[in-house]
Amino acid sequence: MLNHKLIDIPPQEESPLAYADGVRRGDAMTLVRAALDQGNAALAFQPIVSAQNPADIIFYEGLIRIPDERGRIIPARDFMPFVENIELGRKIDAVALELGLRHLLAHPDIRISLNMSARSIGYGPWSDTLARYLRRDLNLGTRLILEITESSAILVPELVLSFMKDMRKRGITFALDDFGAGTTSFRYLRDFNFDVVKVDGQFIRGVAQAGDNQVLVQALVAIAEHFAMHTVAESVETQADADWLCAHGVDCLQGYLFGGPKINGTDAR
Repeated sequence: MLNHKLIDIPPQEESPLAYADGVRRGDAMTLVRAALDQGNAALAFQPIVSAQNPADIIFYEGLIRIPDERGRIIPARDFMPFVENIELGRKIDAVALELGLRHLLAHPDIRISLNMSARSIGYGPWSDTLARYLRRDLNLGTRLILEITESSAILVPELVLSFMKDMRKRGITFALDDFGAGTTSFRYLRDFNFDVVKVDGQFIRGVAQAGDNQVLVQALVAIAEHFAMHTVAESVETQADADWLCAHGVDCLQGYLFGGPKINGTDAR
């Protein structure tokens, strides 16, 4: 029989990159928890305009923002990747929903869209907040758009479909966020029957000069038109891109060319 000698293998040192990522993740989660506990979260609003008449604001997207210890605004992209799959992400969705619905009540002449994860549908504080405000104002749902990403929707398609069916009875509109960036099959796209699709910004930036992106955007717009869904182009930053998108059938435009996210008139990118 072979003799096996047990050897103590020291743990490998964590790479500097992994360590830095862990620190950022821990810092982000600590910062977000503290801000939520203190009620410091806010929504920044970015306009979505008509492609044919950019002076016409169709609706605003409410984007969650968290201040750091110095009062500087931290955009969602800096913390959502770390929290979107855990309960803290659900708490953020619930806070954003509360702030957004409160804003709708205070401003009866606008429509707003709010981001949500499909995971939040079954999260009590989120669903309770939505139900409470819909009871308070029976017409509130007609001015609310809920944005769900492709990757989130396909996690629990049956739950999303049931939720959308129920909420449409209350007038709520649904948008598929980051269209083209995920893996939604045509079957799911047909079954979900979103009212709006938002074409992912990676295909929009520089589209006026990028032949490959032009082909992709035209294909995405054609798909949306086939399913009778309105299209929004994200990340529109130049007039040339806006002109191209307008000429190729995109319904609405969103991006810094028409205004960045703002909190009470102050830039909150």
